[in-house]
Amino acid sequence: MPYPRSIRGRSAMAASLLALMVLLVLCATASAAIHYGVQDRGLDRAQQVAGQWSAAARGFALPRVLPASGEIDLVQEVDARGVALAASRAAWGRPPLSAVRPAADDRIKRLTDGRYLVAAIRITPAPDAPVIYAGREVPFLLRGHRLEYLLGEVAIGLVAVVGWTAWTAVGQTLRPVEAIRARMEEITVTDLSLRVPVPPGGDEIAQLVRTANQTLERLDEAVAQQRRFASTTSHELRTPIAALRVQLEDALDDPGADPRQALRGALVATERLEAIVEDLLVLARLRADDPAPHELIDLGELARHEAGGPGAVPVTVRAEPGVWVSGSRIQLIRILANLVGNARRHAESAVEIRVTSEDGRAVLAVTDDGPGIAPRDRERVFERFTRLEDGRRLDPGGSGLGLAISRDIAHGHQGTLTVEDSPRGARFVLRLPRLDPAPDAAPAADERRALRPACG
Repeated sequence: MPYPRSIRGRSAMAASLLALMVLLVLCATASAAIHYGVQDRGLDRAQQVAGQWSAAARGFALPRVLPASGEIDLVQEVDARGVALAASRAAWGRPPLSAVRPAADDRIKRLTDGRYLVAAIRITPAPDAPVIYAGREVPFLLRGHRLEYLLGEVAIGLVAVVGWTAWTAVGQTLRPVEAIRARMEEITVTDLSLRVPVPPGGDEIAQLVRTANQTLERLDEAVAQQRRFASTTSHELRTPIAALRVQLEDALDDPGADPRQALRGALVATERLEAIVEDLLVLARLRADDPAPHELIDLGELARHEAGGPGAVPVTVRAEPGVWVSGSRIQLIRILANLVGNARRHAESAVEIRVTSEDGRAVLAVTDDGPGIAPRDRERVFERFTRLEDGRRLDPGGSGLGLAISRDIAHGHQGTLTVEDSPRGARFVLRLPRLDPAPDAAPAADERRALRPACG
């Protein structure tokens, strides 16, 4: 028989086979119990009746017609030659109920030949002593294998009922799955707005459907974001490419144009294009499933190191000692470089970096004394390719991806990056989970701090 491919068929087959095995055991047990129960009860009663007539025969001669005793309707007194001396009406004219004649030293025998249940008792040990046979016919259902055939038919019927019940129940259970499959076939990458119908109830299938719909919602949002990102990226890339093309076409069309000026303009457009491509590659790496290795980092030490970079605006670092985090040094350096570079571009005279601990988290705040960021723009600045008017004026070659990359890095480190209120200027705050360093990690960090110049 071929193995069914459907869950419904496999479930019905498994239930039927299990029911068959259980019923086979039950039928065999029931058959043996019935056979042995009827046989023992019949032989006990036959032995009791034969014993009564044997005792009576030792005291006086039995009448030729013996009265029956309930279900034991076959009673015979047979002499040593096999001739019936007396018998009950049901046994009269029949041959002896058994050819077995008990021995003198074993006067009681219990006999069955598949047709009769007989108890034979030798009246006395004398060689020619008669034998009393008492018994009954085996019930019709217990002859041969009639009982087994009947139980087998009942078992087959029950197996069929179990298989049909399993088939029906599993079919009803899986009916929502077919609706789910049909709807999933309709969902394509170009149309993720469809949702799977949720069956009533709170069973596993309903929970699966709800999870599938949630996944589709996230996927729909992710695809929409990718489309917006692709559209914005193509627009941002088109701008420097168009500028580069204009510069080169002007240089070709105007014989009197200064080639160095044209090359200088082309170089500016190329630098902007290079910055966009490099930041896009960084975003792609951050989205990949190959995270950078983490290490134990003293956030204050890292801030001092990054504050020492070149720049017209001085940077002051105020850091609590022993503020440790676990992360990628390269990625955290990129966040600091983005925040410090952004602060220096917008600051009028000073930039401050403050490293503290707050509620079990390491907090790094970069504050400048520039014009600041309006509350309505504090989330927009983290969107990709978003460049406010001051940013375009102060950094024409920027990609508009630095803060978006910094927030992605913060999220990758289980942290946050936000713009918070400040008395003056803009205040970017990075929060990361704080860790206690291993005993042998702090000295190594202290040695690195000693080898690097302090900045402030």
